[in-house]
Amino acid sequence: MADMLSTTAAAPAVIRRADYRAPDWLIPDIALDFDLDPALTRVEATLSVTRNGDHDRPLRLDGDGLVPLAVKVDGRTLEEAEWHLEAGALIIPLSGDSHRIETLVELAPQSNSKLMGLYASGGLLCTQCEAEGFRRITFFPDRPDVLSRYSVRMSADKARFPILLANGDPIEQADLPDGRHSALWNDPFPKPCYLFALVAGDLACNADSFVTMSGREVQLGIWVKEADLPRTAHAMKALKDSMAWDERVYGREYDLDVFNIVAVADFNFGAMENKGLNIFNSRYILADPETATDIDYDGVEGVVAHEYFHNWSGNRVTCRDWFQLSLKEGFTVFRDQNFSADMGSHAVKRIEDVRILRAAQFQEDSGPLAHPIRPESYMEISNFYTATIYNKGAEVIRMMALMLGAERFRAGSDLYFDRHDGEAATCEDFVAAMEEGGQIDLGQFRRWYEQAGTPHVRALLSHDPVAQSVELTLEQTVPATPGQPDKQPMAIPLRTALFDPATGQHHGDELLMLTEPKQSFTFTGFAAAPVLSINRGFSAPVIVETNRSQADLAFLSAHDDDPFARYEAMQQLMVNVLIGRIAGQDTDDGAVIDAIRNTLTDPALDPAFVAETIRLPSEAYLGDQMKIVDPDAIHAARDALQTKIGAELMPLWRDIHAKTKANAFSISSAAKGARKLRNAALHYLVASGAQDGPAIAFGQFSEADNMTERQAALGTLANGSSPEREAALDIFYNRYSADALTLDKWFQTQAFALHPDAVEQVQALGQHKDFTLANPNRVRSLYGAFAGNQWAFHHGSGKGYALVADCIIALDKLNPQTAARLVPPLGRWKRFDEGRAALMRAQLQRILAQPGLSKDVTEQASKSLE
Repeated sequence: MADMLSTTAAAPAVIRRADYRAPDWLIPDIALDFDLDPALTRVEATLSVTRNGDHDRPLRLDGDGLVPLAVKVDGRTLEEAEWHLEAGALIIPLSGDSHRIETLVELAPQSNSKLMGLYASGGLLCTQCEAEGFRRITFFPDRPDVLSRYSVRMSADKARFPILLANGDPIEQADLPDGRHSALWNDPFPKPCYLFALVAGDLACNADSFVTMSGREVQLGIWVKEADLPRTAHAMKALKDSMAWDERVYGREYDLDVFNIVAVADFNFGAMENKGLNIFNSRYILADPETATDIDYDGVEGVVAHEYFHNWSGNRVTCRDWFQLSLKEGFTVFRDQNFSADMGSHAVKRIEDVRILRAAQFQEDSGPLAHPIRPESYMEISNFYTATIYNKGAEVIRMMALMLGAERFRAGSDLYFDRHDGEAATCEDFVAAMEEGGQIDLGQFRRWYEQAGTPHVRALLSHDPVAQSVELTLEQTVPATPGQPDKQPMAIPLRTALFDPATGQHHGDELLMLTEPKQSFTFTGFAAAPVLSINRGFSAPVIVETNRSQADLAFLSAHDDDPFARYEAMQQLMVNVLIGRIAGQDTDDGAVIDAIRNTLTDPALDPAFVAETIRLPSEAYLGDQMKIVDPDAIHAARDALQTKIGAELMPLWRDIHAKTKANAFSISSAAKGARKLRNAALHYLVASGAQDGPAIAFGQFSEADNMTERQAALGTLANGSSPEREAALDIFYNRYSADALTLDKWFQTQAFALHPDAVEQVQALGQHKDFTLANPNRVRSLYGAFAGNQWAFHHGSGKGYALVADCIIALDKLNPQTAARLVPPLGRWKRFDEGRAALMRAQLQRILAQPGLSKDVTEQASKSLE
């Protein structure tokens, strides 16, 4: 490892939280003047600067790839000797305490393949500035604790760019000579530069309005290409629903007169919460039954809400520094999760959220890239937009909300917003507000912000028939993670209930606080041994091990009144059988089949919940239960159980598939639940090996009036090798080849397929005429999906690793952020056998040996080898 690193460029500098220092200069106001053109854009910036504190340090304005064409101080043009560039930044010595600084730079948006700063996308000019993209637009102290009021003037060719949008409210528009026009926008609320936004292009608007709780009318606009306008209705409804929800639940009202959203095709993230002008990846705005699945509809609703909620949890109160990223992201994910639950099914939403947490964040926590939700250091901040920051951050907020209760949590959040409105705050500020407003001591709980790793909780229940009591003994351990070999006990809230197996009832739901390495809790009044239901609702993001029997789990899968705990019992029932078989044991699967049959025939259950409960744990999740992952054994065991479930319950699958066929498309919860259950039935029916399975799947594919059923059928067929598979793939491609977002599904379905030739198929798709490295969505749909296909990616030959490494190396030259996000699957080499581990390490070393490697990929790959 040392030899390999010595042949490459020096490692990027490490930024540490402990080194934080308040800004030397503040920028109360900034005026920007853009002369927009894809080939050559000129940006004039006028900054009012004030010295912050008693010091004589010069003004430092960050820049990335910028060359100043002019620099003025208080109206006087400086000679080149009066300023200099240092690591891209513009350094200007200043004697006074306040000045007016003017700079002029030129940009080439159409050449900006990094998609950070000002860039071109599908005929539009747009920006992305989080985390450090503003320095690619103009010289500025590019840090979140410098808050400024922005005035933005844009001029452009009117025919080519008829719409000119920026943050805040529109002030004036004017026609100019030579077919050009201009627009002036003003944002009265001080904001950090990462929230700056600008969009210019030929766009159509879905216009609407919303009346706030104080009676103000806000003009709403969703801006897209003219042809996409019919696909924006769902996003507009989600926006209005989220505005009303934030008023009702948090008392937070929108503050500007205008709220705009723009959808762009090329975007590194899902969306961006720029003040008053949210810029979205088009996949989270456009939806109709023909092209969007129910998951897509839910994604649009959730992401629109997430970015809107940032207006308060992120914009009005922002981050002091990037180490506090979870302050805005974790809190806002928690808010959007609760919103989505209120809009649909609380039970199903909780199951979905935990599945994502386990698939992404638990793996992150157990690997070389593990970090606390408030990291201590980084090389490249874009690498810390992680599941830990977002999803685990949300779970930490959820635990606080559980411990405080709804009323005190609202009091704490009100105090936080009121106390820090217009400020750049820290995670500690949030916790302190919760302590004061919620009247609770969160001293030990702060360790969730400081310690990485997923806590393991061992729960042992013992019954004393003479004393008619039970003792629940809980032990916690937090595994060592990079840089943190020794851990302190966490404060872990565990919702718990003890069920009487005779009556199917429990004695009440209790919140137990595990704060010591080992604690015991005694309960009386149990003549018979009860059945333990623990971590109900997934009250803490921990891994729980119990001494519950298969009979106990089967009981809970039928009787637990907490939906998540009921789902969890069924999943554990399946996991126990599958892990036993992977280990070569002859485990009995009868309890699993009976539990699925009972769930399918329970008329009281929501179909969407049933569909979630009966699905087998993923191959990746099964791998997480093993010390050394065996992808082939996992696949074989899971495939065999799936086949048996399909065959033994065949009449039920056929009946459900027929009865849940919809007459007309609807996105109601009932309709979505019916589709989810129908697709689950189809999956098991085909997995059974029934001769007519592929024909039934092809029939659903052909007859579907919605993308949810069409893609599910395609995905089911893609796992096999039938003639129907090839026919469906051809039909889908020919039908949607002109629609980029829907064609992403075609690539993704094949990359996820559990097909013996998946590696070769992905390799061929990488050479397909419709594949491009220039679009992040297309890269994620193929290589991102493939890296999540455990059986295919971890092919024993290592060719899957080489395929992804090839993509990373090529993509790094265009878009380092997207390339870096493909590295972590290679970094899990310690979890696999030595043969696969050596192959993964070799690819990481090959990546690191590339000349000119970005710091984004360098950080991920070097840490992955540690």
